[in-house]
Amino acid sequence: MTLLRIGSRGSQLALWQANHISALLRERGHQVDIEIIKTTGDIITGVALAKVGAKGMFTKEIEDALAEGRVDLAVHSLKDLPTELPAGFELAAVTRREYPNDVFLSVRYSGIAALPQGARVGTSSLRRQAQLKTLRPDLDIHPLRGNVDTRIRKLEEGGYDAIILAAAGLNRLGRTELVREVIPTETMCPAAGQGALGIEIRAGDTGLRASLSFLDDHDARAATACERALLQSLGGGCQVPIGAFATVTGGKLTLQAVVARPDGSRILRETLSGTDPLTLGADAGKLLLRKGADEILREVYGEERTLRP
Repeated sequence: MTLLRIGSRGSQLALWQANHISALLRERGHQVDIEIIKTTGDIITGVALAKVGAKGMFTKEIEDALAEGRVDLAVHSLKDLPTELPAGFELAAVTRREYPNDVFLSVRYSGIAALPQGARVGTSSLRRQAQLKTLRPDLDIHPLRGNVDTRIRKLEEGGYDAIILAAAGLNRLGRTELVREVIPTETMCPAAGQGALGIEIRAGDTGLRASLSFLDDHDARAATACERALLQSLGGGCQVPIGAFATVTGGKLTLQAVVARPDGSRILRETLSGTDPLTLGADAGKLLLRKGADEILREVYGEERTLRP
């Protein structure tokens, strides 16, 4: 077997993911190396993600290495991967999905409802902020950046009364000791692709695609393709207040979708079912646009622009 070089970010979670895929490939007889690549999102750490606003902020430099032939495949958190891949790349596999929910972490409080008036909650996600403020307009939301250990340490040191993180990353790293509440997807709709890994390769590399096919989970690919189609229909990236979560039961997809103002003053919800992932995602996007999602998203983007119909 030839040597396969994986491109990965250097965070603890990213390396867990890269090593997880590496172990699965080695079981198939491949030799594997991991190359750590620093991305824009890793360099700009003192600013809330929503204010950075660059699509591909966690993926572009890795794609550059892929295009130059320095690595053969990239392992991404699928929620970080833009819905439109640049020319020359393809999504070879979407792995079986880890638990997709967001979770509430706190030293002192048992859940969102137990937080006192004006409690300080940490998150840099506009999607989480918007849905939290819908539930509890009184909460004081503050930016929270850094790797999982850094965020948990800031909570333990008393900088926040609670923080919101993805269950998947905590489960993978074994850092669930401060999880007090698993937030239902009906209460806090996850990010598109949350909990799944996306394996990106150079387009047309049929041999590598075949070698990676065992990693591709049919239901996870269908559900996340639906979620990403919704995101694309709204013209959104991973740092906008859009939630999308699809489930597959008996070959039928059900999609929950949310668009909300960051201050929680307005939230739009849609639930649709269907069998074609791309059509279902696009149809849900159209319904949200008719309800006024374009107005909310223009406010977030800070500019007047026409969203894709």
